[in-house]
Amino acid sequence: MLATLVDEPFDSKEWVYETKWDGFRLIAEVKRLSVRLFSRNGIDVTARYAEIAQALRAVIEPCVLDGELVALDAKGRSRFQLLQNALRDERTRLQYCVFDLLFLGGRDVRRKPLLERKRLLKQMLPRTGLLRYSEHIKEKGITLFEKAKQAGLEGVMAKHAAGLYYSGKRTREWLKFKAMKEQEVVIVGYTAPRRSRKYFGALVLAVRQGSHWRYVGHAGTGFDQVMLQSLYKTMQPLKTMRCLTGLQKKKRIADPTKRYNHHRRIGAVCCPELGEFIQ
Repeated sequence: MLATLVDEPFDSKEWVYETKWDGFRLIAEVKRLSVRLFSRNGIDVTARYAEIAQALRAVIEPCVLDGELVALDAKGRSRFQLLQNALRDERTRLQYCVFDLLFLGGRDVRRKPLLERKRLLKQMLPRTGLLRYSEHIKEKGITLFEKAKQAGLEGVMAKHAAGLYYSGKRTREWLKFKAMKEQEVVIVGYTAPRRSRKYFGALVLAVRQGSHWRYVGHAGTGFDQVMLQSLYKTMQPLKTMRCLTGLQKKKRIADPTKRYNHHRRIGAVCCPELGEFIQ
């Protein structure tokens, strides 16, 4: 079940509100002798996140769970950037934030109201460092959204309290409000593609600061094949072998002029959503 993006948060007695976790969707199939984890696209990722599968063995009844796999920063906030590096960094704090229950003890509970499913989920989910029940509040969506913005979280989910669960469908019984920051930036280069990806890896971004350009990060996710090809074609006439001058680096960042392969003459401007802006 997928949520619909809307612009403005709201208050309603008929809705409940939860944190929008900044990770990726994970369905857990728990049986008496085994646990399997699946991505939203149905790919088996059990071996990749074996510690989460092991923690779920503490669940007593067979069930199917829906949640978000996240990686936590030092302040306990979920950060997708950390999750991308989780397999290379053993220090990453992973957590499976479970927010829905689809099957329990062989019974299909998807046609039960959301709050009834969450009540059953809270009763049966073990409390460990790797497993987390996704709490909700009633009525006050605007208040939670403001708190999410102040805390630097991705956003808020609104769910109809009496809503059913529709597997694989995008509905308006789940809504999402994003609290991500936006910043107009200039594309100054791109990295080479890796593995099976074509055209380019990530866009290199900068902002104007006085007489200098300041590197602010990379943007490499959210592109489908058509967009990758289109952007690559647009950038080719602008490519240059001359390194961009005046691109300032920060102490925490290696020289940005040496971190990407292809420089561009200044031109294209984009306005990405930024979870973390490099100061």
